[in-house]
Amino acid sequence: MAQKNTLPGFNLSLGYALLYLSLIVLIPLSAVFFKTFTLSWTDFLEAVASPRVLASYELTFGASFIAALINVVFGVLTAWVLTRYQFFGRKLVDAFVDFPFALPTAVAGIALSAIYAKNGWIGGLLEPLGITIAYTPLGVIVALTFIGLPFVVRTVQPVLEDLGAEVEEAATSLGANRWQVFYKIILPAIWPAVITGFALAFARAIGEYGSVIFIAGNMPMLSEITPLIIITKLEQYDYAGATAVAAVMLVISFILLFAINGFQWWSNRRYSSIK
Repeated sequence: MAQKNTLPGFNLSLGYALLYLSLIVLIPLSAVFFKTFTLSWTDFLEAVASPRVLASYELTFGASFIAALINVVFGVLTAWVLTRYQFFGRKLVDAFVDFPFALPTAVAGIALSAIYAKNGWIGGLLEPLGITIAYTPLGVIVALTFIGLPFVVRTVQPVLEDLGAEVEEAATSLGANRWQVFYKIILPAIWPAVITGFALAFARAIGEYGSVIFIAGNMPMLSEITPLIIITKLEQYDYAGATAVAAVMLVISFILLFAINGFQWWSNRRYSSIK
């Protein structure tokens, strides 16, 4: 007997989905590579492997990775507070989590640079301690952390809500201490969501531009991100050079996200065996 699909018209729906995906994602991305292929190998290496561009790769991917790790820690903590505690202003705090989604990135960059500058509210307090955030690589990490937090919170929060506090109470009643409850009960349940939130925050940070350029200082070899390199080449009408750098970013991003998804698959199998 032929297997019936849950939804009628599956083949037609799949065809429309693939067509939409091709028009929105695959064709624009393929145009980047086609334009890059117009360069000779020497010109390609000159465009993507100059010291200035290599320094921007290091800052972009390094800062994105650090910001994603910070968001994992504080994103899980924020999701835990929002799901496990009732307090005055909880709804307001929950709404503030989505604020980076609604706020234009340029506005976020201006606000962060004003706050963390040497004469800003926070920057002025850190200046006597010898800590400078605005117009340094540290400012890039702050901006990327700001825009990536909601991805972790919103992926972990529903899982914690579905888990329920009664599961933890049952484990405690059976003699488990707090660390055992976290490691044996909570972590296996939220781990896939944590990895997903990390991947989303990391991917979002790699391509961020608006909130970073105002607080980074954009100094070559120090605080210049790769998206700014691409914009600069476009302004100089070096379209092939811009697409070459963009193609390298796409390949590296794909490899990193593929590795993260592979780690997520391995972690799911590991924690499933533990349970």
